[in-house]
Amino acid sequence: MKSPLPKVLHPVAGRTMLGHVLAAARALEPARLVVVTRPDAEAISRAAAPADTAVQHEQRGTGHAVLAAADALKGFSGDVLILYADTPLLTVETLRRVLAARETGASVAVLGFHPADPGPYGRLVTAEDGSLTGIVEAKDATPDEAAIGFCNSGVMAADAETLFRLLPKVGSNNAKNEIYLTDVIALAVGEGLRAAAVAGEAGEVLGVNSQAELAEAEAAFQARARLAHMSAGVTLSDPSTTYFAADTEIGPGTTIGQNVVFGPGVKIAEGVTIKPFSHLEGVRIARGAVVGPFARLRPGAVLGEDTHVGNFCEIKEATLGKGTKVNHLSYIGDATLGAGVNIGAGTITCNYDGFFKYRTTIEDGVFIGSNASLVAPVTVGRNANTAAGSVISKDVAPDALAITRPLQLEKAGWAARFRAMMKARKEKKD
Repeated sequence: MKSPLPKVLHPVAGRTMLGHVLAAARALEPARLVVVTRPDAEAISRAAAPADTAVQHEQRGTGHAVLAAADALKGFSGDVLILYADTPLLTVETLRRVLAARETGASVAVLGFHPADPGPYGRLVTAEDGSLTGIVEAKDATPDEAAIGFCNSGVMAADAETLFRLLPKVGSNNAKNEIYLTDVIALAVGEGLRAAAVAGEAGEVLGVNSQAELAEAEAAFQARARLAHMSAGVTLSDPSTTYFAADTEIGPGTTIGQNVVFGPGVKIAEGVTIKPFSHLEGVRIARGAVVGPFARLRPGAVLGEDTHVGNFCEIKEATLGKGTKVNHLSYIGDATLGAGVNIGAGTITCNYDGFFKYRTTIEDGVFIGSNASLVAPVTVGRNANTAAGSVISKDVAPDALAITRPLQLEKAGWAARFRAMMKARKEKKD
């Protein structure tokens, strides 16, 4: 990857590749979950928590990596499903099909696919009845074997007892001098056990080994997510410019405009409108809300029913009650706004003094005049008003009007005298 970040911690749709694979595994409700890492992979171990980790002290191939997990799985009987942390697009449905092949009597089941270019992939060798008889790595394949188009994805399900009994028998007499997990197939078949190959989609088993492949995985995920959201009743004005996170939730009847980006942690109810060029992350939005265009909703923003957040507004760690409007050029951070509040253009909550954050409370029915600054901690009482341009640094009583600007003075004829004076100065200088 040519990056200081470990490969499997690179994100796809706001979630690490490892995170995608762990999410798919957890959906199967496994009795145990083990992540095999290198000795120097503390960041990966932290990201894997609360899953157990096992260390592969030497990099001697896929079979050796699985053997590293043997102690963590000691005493376990049942299916062992082997996944790869750099293959983030596998679906739970596909994994269930692999496990189903075990239920039909196969001691080992392998997920295969038909790539456009079989080149570097191991080939799945099958018998006339379709059963799997062996897997041949590309570098070890004969010309006839290399002509096979059905390839190994690496994903395997096996009976735990069979897997850990056969793996120590696998040698390393091959082109890479490694212990191939795939050699377990031939050993199992040699004992008269049955192996099965399950056909999957090439797009699901895309492995990521470069920045270009990471971008390819991102594009594939987004295409899948766009189709899924539209199929669930979400309108995308221009699907190709909408970007979802792995956990984005959107209710039916919601409309998403062009060039909208969702970061992690967004939950949107039905009937919401997100206008173009908006960015949302860590947000909950209730039915009937309207957001944007050009709005930024940051983590902790909670928008109630029928709220409006308009152009060039930023909301962070703030709750907006039903029907509240923040329509123009405002920053609302660390705040609680009641129902029916109107925030005038250019309003900001002054929530940070350089050391600590403080909260602003604006109760139901309050009208905040344009270009107001609310210096937290401060409370504006129910149905109160604040005059435009005011700096509110003390609590405002319910139904009161708070004004903190100086009185307007007017000097008759001053502008004309000023122009004449400056014109004379300029003429003298010229």
